[in-house]
Amino acid sequence: MPFFTQSFPKYDLIRLHYLYDTKPLSSIMKFEAVTIKDIAKALGISTSTVSRALRDSHEISAETKQLVLECAEKLNYRPNPIALSLKERRSRSIGVVVCEIANSFFSQVINGIESIAYDKGYNVIISQSHESYEREVMDLSYLASRSVDGLLISLSTETNDISHLKAFHEKGLPIVFFDRITEGFDTHTVILDNYRGAYEATEHLIHNGYRKIAAIANSEFLSITIERLAGYRDALLANGIKPTESFIKHCFYGGMVFSEIEEAVNKLMTLKQKPDAILTTSDKLTSGCLKTLHRRGMKVPDEIALVGFSNSDIAELLNPSLTVIRQPALEMGKASIELLLQLIESKREVKQFEKRVLTPELVIGESSRPRKE
Repeated sequence: MPFFTQSFPKYDLIRLHYLYDTKPLSSIMKFEAVTIKDIAKALGISTSTVSRALRDSHEISAETKQLVLECAEKLNYRPNPIALSLKERRSRSIGVVVCEIANSFFSQVINGIESIAYDKGYNVIISQSHESYEREVMDLSYLASRSVDGLLISLSTETNDISHLKAFHEKGLPIVFFDRITEGFDTHTVILDNYRGAYEATEHLIHNGYRKIAAIANSEFLSITIERLAGYRDALLANGIKPTESFIKHCFYGGMVFSEIEEAVNKLMTLKQKPDAILTTSDKLTSGCLKTLHRRGMKVPDEIALVGFSNSDIAELLNPSLTVIRQPALEMGKASIELLLQLIESKREVKQFEKRVLTPELVIGESSRPRKE
């Protein structure tokens, strides 16, 4: 006899025995989700009574509701999401597209998204573009085929054409951009104050005695690159230093391909006038730059200082500890999903959109300590 029958003296024990003791092995081994029919059989009542009890209908007595809920819990009943989506015309799912989950920044953003989404009854489907426009298009098509209720996306480095996004948006798919955004799109966006982060980091290096500051940046087409390099250049100019274009190197895939970081660092080190400090504009670029400098046998910061955008937890554990521009990634994820849910659950057409700008934090380590004369 099933373990839970003693808890339900009013249940039809014969039906419970039939459900759990007489099924053939092949049926037991094949997973079958519990349905309201199973609950109805177990209790000897109609499926419509079970359905109304689960919906907390006033037509059903409190005693029957309690019995149905207890049985549903014992049987591990879960509502069928496909059936619910057909009934409500909603899937209760959110699509998320990022370049790479392994990136510490994006993994923290996803944690923020999930922390809100699941509490609100939504599942999260995550896709990776791997910095590929083609993959991004495929990801979006897949998510749309799963009838997601909305999309959160950080654009790939290859994405210049956003017609695939506009096509789905015009059909009614709510979309919110975060981190890497695009202009000319009527929707909410969530970004970092990239200009401020790069400006403060560059100014920190200058105040510590560094004057020949290079920058290793992502693709020149990305919004984060444009804003961060603007902060870098303006900080130099504000301190009487003319920006040197040969000191700026772009890594199109943002560090996902290590060889491009290695090439960028090596080119800087072959200049007649070598830099005495480097600013890197993303997680992968920061770690890749440090790795390349170590391979070259260069001591940080004795021979060259390093400051970079990074959310890696090991930055302070390295020797020397890294000076980093830390991004509020968890908060970015939370803000993004909150704005998307506003679009999804709004009873009226949303015509006013918000650009939410979060503040970075400069965390000072040993990699940028004052320059020795």
